[in-house]
Amino acid sequence: MSFADNTSFVLKNIQRTEFEPRPIPEIGAHDVLVEVKKTGICGSDIHYLVHGRIGDCVLPPGSDMVRFGSSVTHLKPGDRVSVEPGATCKKCDACKEGRYQLCPDIKFAATPPYDGTLTRYYAVPSDLAYPLPSHLTLEDGAMMEPLSVAIHAVSKLAGLKANQSIAVFGCGPVGILCMAVAKALGASRIVAVDVVLGRLEFAKSYAATDVYQPPPVAEGESRITYSKRSAAALMQQLGIAERGPTAIDLVVDASGAEVSIQTGIRIVKFGGTYVQVGMGSPDITIDMSVVLVKELVMKGSFRYGPGDYPLAIALAAQGRIDLKPLVSHRFPFESSPLAFETTRNGKSDDGKGVIKVIISGPGVDINDV
Repeated sequence: MSFADNTSFVLKNIQRTEFEPRPIPEIGAHDVLVEVKKTGICGSDIHYLVHGRIGDCVLPPGSDMVRFGSSVTHLKPGDRVSVEPGATCKKCDACKEGRYQLCPDIKFAATPPYDGTLTRYYAVPSDLAYPLPSHLTLEDGAMMEPLSVAIHAVSKLAGLKANQSIAVFGCGPVGILCMAVAKALGASRIVAVDVVLGRLEFAKSYAATDVYQPPPVAEGESRITYSKRSAAALMQQLGIAERGPTAIDLVVDASGAEVSIQTGIRIVKFGGTYVQVGMGSPDITIDMSVVLVKELVMKGSFRYGPGDYPLAIALAAQGRIDLKPLVSHRFPFESSPLAFETTRNGKSDDGKGVIKVIISGPGVDINDV
């Protein structure tokens, strides 16, 4: 088999990108080489572009497997796979405890110093290449990463059960997918919270039962004072109590915004669960007395762990979660700069709001989904 050049789209410095050829990665006995077909842009990619740093988050490719190591037996060339983009050491305490997302030596795609998947060929351990069912598309494969993030937060960490309620702050892709996971698990009520009306409208059409748009901040109003006011308004508008059948069992913040976090701990029920999946400012203020008096269970959610990718693929394959509506914009590989600019602006030149942007691999048609 002959291989074309490994054309890659590379972030060279803050707000400076280039197309350049890269060597085709070498693979070991337990690795596979995939030809990247579809890659999605994550908000953190934009932060790397604009600021040069942020916490880790990246969408993996929907790919074709083109070469495999001598010890790989469950895949063959031409298989369509979704790639989990974090190779771990498999030896540390975290890996052995089944929490490999906390491995100190993880090699995570698009997290410096490791390259991402905006390239023709990408090497990955074979156990991180998951075969896609024939009725799922390559774009579905590229969407398994944010879906796995949502599964990790809502199902694994929060343990949401059927007939429980959830409020999600932030209606970006991860927040929307947290709602989708909750719906698939049988949630009785799904409240979406965002400042952008268009995103709330999408959330309501996709998975949410209720939506809430926070009010503007008053002049001179502190964040804590504002969050108290917004929480009270949300609860009154939607008929939410702190106890009983109209209480919220689980709050997930997928925004990282300080006022969302402050508001979230106020609306969750006594004895409820709060999960932080959005990454924003590292230093925020919260009213710890609310956490104490309510005996809240608070958890941080980082990426995904064992079983999250297989469950994501299963839910999509069974039709319990439809990933297609989330792909709002598609770009060919040579238009990668425009794809990043569109994501950064939050809308395209025609005014259409961004949910998820997908970039096709080198030489791949954007309509080949």
